[in-house]
Amino acid sequence: MKYNLDNLVLELENLEKEMSNPDIFKDQKKVREVSARKKMIEKAVDIYKIYKSANESLEENKEMLNTEKDEEMRELLKEDIHQLEEKIPELEEELKIELLPKDPNDDKNIIVEVRAWTGWEEAALFAGELAKSYMIFAENEWYKVEITEQSDAEAGWIKEIIFEVKWEWAYSKFKYESGTHRVQRIPATESKWRVHTSAITVAIMPEVDEIDIDIKEEDVEMKFTRSSWAGWQHVNKTDSAVQLKHIPTWIMVFCQDWRSQHKNREKARAILRSKLYAYEEEKRAREMWEARLAQVGSWDRSEKIRTYNFPQDRVTDHRIWQNFSWIPQIMMWKLGHIIEALSIADRQAKLEAAWKWQL
Repeated sequence: MKYNLDNLVLELENLEKEMSNPDIFKDQKKVREVSARKKMIEKAVDIYKIYKSANESLEENKEMLNTEKDEEMRELLKEDIHQLEEKIPELEEELKIELLPKDPNDDKNIIVEVRAWTGWEEAALFAGELAKSYMIFAENEWYKVEITEQSDAEAGWIKEIIFEVKWEWAYSKFKYESGTHRVQRIPATESKWRVHTSAITVAIMPEVDEIDIDIKEEDVEMKFTRSSWAGWQHVNKTDSAVQLKHIPTWIMVFCQDWRSQHKNREKARAILRSKLYAYEEEKRAREMWEARLAQVGSWDRSEKIRTYNFPQDRVTDHRIWQNFSWIPQIMMWKLGHIIEALSIADRQAKLEAAWKWQL
């Protein structure tokens, strides 16, 4: 690694020159590409510069120690050498982590879809509880949360809910939640105290711009209906709610957030873009399944990723085979330690895969 990243320093300098050129802002796609690449490598470059400087200082101090006669100065040089020899391996590890392949979606806003899958009312109840946990967690992390769509079950529980989480690095925080979540507990309606198993699905979709996904007008079927949320009687007088169906994939989106039909249409198109992007990413992941190196990453939604066992007060994440207790706190919103454990496991798996590749 020593001194072999000067090309990365040169690349960052060239990117900074590109961003300082006013002509680049004529092409917004180019701006986003250059800006994203710059953001992706600048921390690695900063660490590399410190690492390179530390190595140079270490060599200089060793040379000076060989010729220095003054004992006090020799002691100072020895202390500097000792500190540098401890610091350089730490910088090397930091640099290895920064040089790992980055997920280009990490800094994006997200659209979260939580849906009851198997287990009828119990699944709908758990879907609402987990969605609420996500939203409170996001707000405590200073993200902005907006509910876009909600479909209630007969008992007032949630069959499906879609909400947006906005602020920097939202996708990096929530991306490990995509997949099937299984719950084992005694439902409130169970008279014989038997444990039931039900499941819900969670999709975490990065928010994408029009330039990321091109939606052809002829591929979209649009319908307008009256909004039905309680308390919105003034909206119900007009057909302001918007339903979009992407004909090639049969992906459907419904939006009734706003009084304005135009605003609902724009929001619905934004959600459709994100769903199509997630669809293409999942399709690409399936095609590349055998080539995947990391054990934690973009999981197929049909895979069981986590089990919430209420009678045993145990949450098991099956990707890292790690157990967590205190389910009531987790369901309140305290998910940070689980997300951090997944992030560490992901990083470690990628480091090990990169090391094997180098060997």
